[in-house]
Amino acid sequence: MRELIERYLAAYNRMDVDGMVATMHREVVFENYTAGVLSVRTFGVDELRHLAQSSSFLFSARRQVILAYEERDGTATVHILFDGTFAVDLPNGVRAGQSITLNGRSEFRQRDGLLVYIGDYSE
Repeated sequence: MRELIERYLAAYNRMDVDGMVATMHREVVFENYTAGVLSVRTFGVDELRHLAQSSSFLFSARRQVILAYEERDGTATVHILFDGTFAVDLPNGVRAGQSITLNGRSEFRQRDGLLVYIGDYSE
């Protein structure tokens, strides 16, 4: 599963939505949790593609780096360093050109050789 996750992250880092989706099962579920609260959930590859396309304008550059990897009972847990540079001004006061760095964790599951679950967790 690690090679599949690395392909997904490489496409994410390139902002290559087609490359990201190529690693996904048609029934993929994506969830994003911030401080333990579910903020986004998509069902199916079409919803995830729409989310990826509609949010790609937020960053002029972004990168996820694997810090640690563990696989157990069909779930891969990946500790991630995320950094990005905002491309637009946001209503919360963040300005275009500002950078952000976060540590987080992602969980992945696969079915039929493709990612069927992605859960992103950050504080």
